[in-house]
Amino acid sequence: MSIIPFNKPYLTGKEIDFIKGAHRNSQLAGDGYYTNLCSKWLEQNLDVQTALLTNSGTAALEMAAILLEIKPGDEIIMPSYTFVSTANAFVLRGGVPIFADIRPDTANINESLISSLITPKTKAIVVVHYAGVGCNMDMIMNLAREHNLIVIEDAAHAILSRYKQRKLGSIGDLGCLSFHETKNITCGEGGALLINNPKYIERARTIRNKGTNRYEFENGLIKKYSWVDIGSSFLPGELNAAFLWAQMIQAEYIIRNRIMSWETYHDGLKSLEQSGNLRRPYIPSDCKHNAHMYYLLLPSEISRNEFIAYMRSCSINCTFHYTPLHNSKAAIKYQLPRTTNEMHVTESVSQRLVRLPLWVGVDPHLEKVIDCTKSFFLINDYQ
Repeated sequence: MSIIPFNKPYLTGKEIDFIKGAHRNSQLAGDGYYTNLCSKWLEQNLDVQTALLTNSGTAALEMAAILLEIKPGDEIIMPSYTFVSTANAFVLRGGVPIFADIRPDTANINESLISSLITPKTKAIVVVHYAGVGCNMDMIMNLAREHNLIVIEDAAHAILSRYKQRKLGSIGDLGCLSFHETKNITCGEGGALLINNPKYIERARTIRNKGTNRYEFENGLIKKYSWVDIGSSFLPGELNAAFLWAQMIQAEYIIRNRIMSWETYHDGLKSLEQSGNLRRPYIPSDCKHNAHMYYLLLPSEISRNEFIAYMRSCSINCTFHYTPLHNSKAAIKYQLPRTTNEMHVTESVSQRLVRLPLWVGVDPHLEKVIDCTKSFFLINDYQ
């Protein structure tokens, strides 16, 4: 019996046509026709001043750290419940992640804890919009202004999601997207840096082009380009951009389809939440999500692990998610401060969270996933 996969990248059918188009254009390196189309799409659809395509979401975060001129000892407040790149980008520059606990309802950074973590060394706040659900950006932006801090939105999960009618990634000084194959819109590996604070635009172009002023040269502003700053090769190749463009022109369809599957799960599993077996995702009334994932919170780590094994026996691939960064081997190796917060929610969510299969085309399998989830709780009493 074939396994129902956790993720299956969606193909629009136009990807190969556009890749062939890039080849016909005789420009396979970055910043060609399709890169420009993707950048303009992001600027128009996310309401951001400038969008620079990158070769990964990690690269976008690393560019952000360079733009902020992070120096050894600078502190960056962020959640511990996130992917390693959120912290790694700043640690590479000598920055020190200061981990905050998360909210028990959304698994986003607990905004009420941030002020207690601010010190004279604090340089920035990095928020992660978990599962495409917005953090409390009003409170976070007000706090940042009060303390003269930079806000970076790790919006890797959150393309086209909203917080109070504003697109996620467009609210902080900088936003970072991912187009990894597990994301709603994908090109296998890719990302984008979204720039909302205009003071970063010119230097971001330089950093992205290996520290050169090539952008000015290509736009006829200077006669030749040279090395003017630090940087790296952060831009993607044109073939990736061509693939991504095929996805972008169907972005609304992709997200609409995922939302329908998300809502099927949400309706089908309501009775299990009402009976106290599990907790479903919570969406605040001022947020509009993009159905990046559908997760469940089970009563314990034991029940979560047994659930994953049971679903596997039903030929359904479910998976857990992040392990807390503050307890990681790297945090110990680099002697990162644990945090002044207790991290009870982070550790509890990490142990109990499981993600169900969700991808464009999963619809015929949803009933089986829901039925097997219910069967698991009929067999086991975890209340």
